[in-house]
Amino acid sequence: MEVRRCEWSLGDPLLLAYHDEEWGVPEHDDRRLFELLTLEGAQAGLSWLTILRKREGYGRAFRGFDPAAVARFGARDIERLLADAGIVRNRLKVESTVENARRVLEVQAEHGSLDAYLWSLVDGAPLVNRWRRPADLPAETPASRALSKELKRRGFRFVGPTICYAFMQAAGLVDDHVVTCFRHAAKA
Repeated sequence: MEVRRCEWSLGDPLLLAYHDEEWGVPEHDDRRLFELLTLEGAQAGLSWLTILRKREGYGRAFRGFDPAAVARFGARDIERLLADAGIVRNRLKVESTVENARRVLEVQAEHGSLDAYLWSLVDGAPLVNRWRRPADLPAETPASRALSKELKRRGFRFVGPTICYAFMQAAGLVDDHVVTCFRHAAKA
């Protein structure tokens, strides 16, 4: 019997593994949440496959996505990163990652963890959608617009509603596997 998957995951082993093992899985580790927020921001204007191919480079460049380490980056670190072919060398995206690390530390101080803060915004449970076709998936939702507004209010950058929705999908705050996909929550 053939395993059915979301169409976007077909055609490349990296996409397939990401779909099968990560996308839509509820994430509760602060470093992983910071990683996903960073990668989704880096994707703006690019393909997700491009970002997956640079994921290892991002991990090295941003100290394993340790927000405390990244928050200490200064001007010399920014310049070093802009010369690193292992990441997307866009000044605004690099600077936003450093700034976002600082905001993560503030959220952790206020809420105990980034995890607690983010999951409180969806009442602690993934929003499970029942899309039939890939074309049904929206680019943004009221929930992603609310998350975007909240993160921007806190000083986060590269967190528009579309980026926030992709982040919500990646971090499992939303389950957007189409109903025919073996990973859809209703099949679990």
